[in-house]
Amino acid sequence: MRVIVVAGARPNFIKIAPLVPALKAAGIPTDIVHTGQHYDKMMSEVFFEDLHIERPRWSLEVGSGTHGEQTGKALISLEELFAREQPDAVIVVGDVNSTLAGALAAIKLGIPIVHLEAGLRSWDSRMPEEVNRLLTDRVSSLLLTPTREAGANLEAEGVAPVNIAFVGNIMAESLLCNREKALARGACARYGLKPGGYILATCHRPENADDPRALAAITGALSEAPLPVLLLAHPRTTAALHEAGVGAAGHNVTLADPVGYLDMLSLQHDARCIVTDSGGVQEESCLLNTPCVTVRHNTERAITIELGANRLALADQKAVAAAITQALTAPLGWSVPERWDDQVAARVVIALKQAEENGFPPIESARHSE
Repeated sequence: MRVIVVAGARPNFIKIAPLVPALKAAGIPTDIVHTGQHYDKMMSEVFFEDLHIERPRWSLEVGSGTHGEQTGKALISLEELFAREQPDAVIVVGDVNSTLAGALAAIKLGIPIVHLEAGLRSWDSRMPEEVNRLLTDRVSSLLLTPTREAGANLEAEGVAPVNIAFVGNIMAESLLCNREKALARGACARYGLKPGGYILATCHRPENADDPRALAAITGALSEAPLPVLLLAHPRTTAALHEAGVGAAGHNVTLADPVGYLDMLSLQHDARCIVTDSGGVQEESCLLNTPCVTVRHNTERAITIELGANRLALADQKAVAAAITQALTAPLGWSVPERWDDQVAARVVIALKQAEENGFPPIESARHSE
């Protein structure tokens, strides 16, 4: 069995880091294709360096654009690649545009699709990632879930249990394998901050970063926070933040560029709490025992809220401020979700080999209408 792993954006790189070596160690020939959805150094290159990921065999250089442009460009290039290479299976991870493009290209060619991180749901179709998740899961033959709840979501949607494997959260394996190396970096000192003495914030989702009112509400709450705030901003958001005076001398908020994976883990671990709109940060903060505030209407990582590690807040200044207060006073020491450990890639290998033995049941047999 030969597989091609599709990656294109920051979250994908983190997830394939433990996956590809495990596949190769199990004797499964594996190649990586990098679509180029994320392409600048801090969103792409640094992750290959930090995580020692082997270089992709193919780089498609899709670049930026609207969701439709990115997905369409990646779909065209991936279809050409898959048609030429004829892999036995295509593995897609997460919920970015490259994930959906890889799934669509494979299904059109009759190639079995394996979706790692299947079954997560926010129940909000306004989110591009939710659309990507739903469509990818609908055409996948093997659905690898990070939580038991994700499997229940799939079964409720008509997926047969034989096509679902609860392997756990691959992000957790990456984090656990790199935890000690990351914490030794002491990244907060570069910003003049001390462990436990600051709030870390990120903001990149269009609903927040591209909406002046939402951005003003979030930065307003951060400016009033009782601790210094380090705000890591996506390049497209930086100009709007500077115009609003965020990051100016004497301001409570220090504005900084995104950082690499190891530095990000270090900053998350040493923060007193985190304010974010990132799905991955919600999971990482849960494992790092750092309280999180998620500025969104909903989250597909509901398990982090159930455990007490995370809380939701709308992009309203009072709501965000109140959530920050709750996070700063929250009890620590919540439990770690089941199978968020360092054996996820090994379970993926087992599930993949079992699926191959069963002939990757076709899509139609994976659904029922009871």
